[in-house]
Amino acid sequence: MSLLERIRVTQSFLESKGIQSPEFGLILGSGLGELAEEIENAVVVDYADIPNWGQSTVVGHAGRLVFGDLSGRKVLALQGRFHFYEGNKMETVTFPVRVMKALGCQGVIVTNAAGGIGYGPGTLMAISDHINMTGQNPLIGDNLETFGPRFPDMSDAYSKAYRQVAHRIAKEQGIDLGEGVYIGVTGPTYETPAEIRAFKTMGADAVGMSTVPEVIVAAHSGMKVLGISAITNFAAGFQSELNHEEVVEVTQQIKGNFKTFIKAVLKDL
Repeated sequence: MSLLERIRVTQSFLESKGIQSPEFGLILGSGLGELAEEIENAVVVDYADIPNWGQSTVVGHAGRLVFGDLSGRKVLALQGRFHFYEGNKMETVTFPVRVMKALGCQGVIVTNAAGGIGYGPGTLMAISDHINMTGQNPLIGDNLETFGPRFPDMSDAYSKAYRQVAHRIAKEQGIDLGEGVYIGVTGPTYETPAEIRAFKTMGADAVGMSTVPEVIVAAHSGMKVLGISAITNFAAGFQSELNHEEVVEVTQQIKGNFKTFIKAVLKDL
């Protein structure tokens, strides 16, 4: 079965569950999935029950698809994403974004927990651009012409208009929202201090192990993207050690502001 055929099978399955015409996709990163609990009139589907879907194995990722109403918009939320470092193919990592587009999403809000290079723990950062250091591109292979062109433009992969809304909402709510470049790596090891020094020289403000493949596919599909990084720790060389427990702990501390902020932004997009 071709990729397009698998997308259509999954689309039909989700539509049969009552998931119809979402406006926005939400990809909720480590420790940030609680936002999906606030979706009203929710249709909840476990990843294990969705045909052609991957499985999320990381702590802080619930592994459920939630559809319903949030801030007056129809949203389709991923409580947990798939990572390349879990052994997934790039096709699997980005498959949910393809399905979001097939179902009708016009935009995507992508969130992640990231290490700070230009920002410290507890900060929210709007992603203005990314650097792909994964050595991979999810569009390698046959092009899905029904989704987008062979050579998609990445100049505005992170919508400037969406970022302007995000900054206005942050100012209204008294949230210190930074803006910067996200550099995507494969993981699962955290970066070495030397790598972080190199990334800083390259212009990166935050580093993480997700987001870049999903945004490439979203841009290819013509969907607008708002990317928000929750800075959960200083990157290597800026603090003594790195661990995932700290990532989850810091997201727990900032999740209140995060949820309020995203809901307000969603209302105005």
